[in-house]
Amino acid sequence: MTVRKAWIVAGAALAAGLSFVMLLVIGVYLVAGNLAGGMGGASKALAKGAVPAAYQELVQKWGNLCPAINPALLAAQLYQESGFNPNAKSPAAAQGIAQFIPGTWATHGIDGDGDGDRDVWDPKDAIPSAASYDCKLASYVKDVPGDATRNMLASYNAGAYAVIKYRGVPPYKETQNYVKTITSLQESFAAPVSRVDPSKQAAGAIYYAQKKLGTPYLWGGDGTAADGGRFDCSGLTKAAYESVGISLPRVANDQWNAGPHPDRDELLPGDLVFFSDDLNNSRAIRHVGIYVGGGYMIDAPRTGAVIRFDPIDTPDYFGATRVTEDGAKALPTTV
Repeated sequence: MTVRKAWIVAGAALAAGLSFVMLLVIGVYLVAGNLAGGMGGASKALAKGAVPAAYQELVQKWGNLCPAINPALLAAQLYQESGFNPNAKSPAAAQGIAQFIPGTWATHGIDGDGDGDRDVWDPKDAIPSAASYDCKLASYVKDVPGDATRNMLASYNAGAYAVIKYRGVPPYKETQNYVKTITSLQESFAAPVSRVDPSKQAAGAIYYAQKKLGTPYLWGGDGTAADGGRFDCSGLTKAAYESVGISLPRVANDQWNAGPHPDRDELLPGDLVFFSDDLNNSRAIRHVGIYVGGGYMIDAPRTGAVIRFDPIDTPDYFGATRVTEDGAKALPTTV
């Protein structure tokens, strides 16, 4: 076959593939719009691998300490505070995986593992202490009208007195944003209990990625002029969603937390699909693509390759995220 004929055949195949993808997107979203339901309340079960394996049992156990919290909410707080880093230390002297300041730790730190000490740097103490502190705050505002979890989170941010004074979440922008951030972020740590709503921006993100098919891979590439318009895997997914007004973190393992996680048989075009060598730890995710239907994604695979269609059903398939605007906004800027 001549080079010219090869390009003609490849071009026709690509055009047919793109037509198939767009028809699939439209069809699936028409159906999904009718079938998909909301979360219907926070799940108490953690999504697969949402929490590093070393902390999974701790978060699951202590996340059920009182009715105002659940494991997904506790996971969201830990991720927001430290990114599950037990050695984190802030400029304000907050310490450990739960980012306790010394005064709060002195009052509310507990010996979670029963070894005779209270160590803010030990997740076996810090995670139980975070849950215990949440529940203590919830008890302070138990007689305040409204949602107990939201009132607890508001107390965490603004103090219980403010919640009691205003009979609910106080009218402070910082506190209202904190409550919305944690309640949105918890959905990315919870195993959905029903089908999750399709993303309204997903088709636009796919359209952007399709236009980049054939572009050479560049490690660290964001598609800028300085990068020659080239991308790596998470640079492509970030740019695709930025094109429809959603800002994602730069790296793949943080993009995992941009929304709830549909099962493999519930995937819709536009979902982000993730791959890892450790299927029990979302922090170990190393690759991401944009699902287009039919078991395929668009991704920027590796150095020496181009942006292309690839199958998702491989041994290192980790899971998927249905990107939501609120979920993306809830993500911390640094973890």
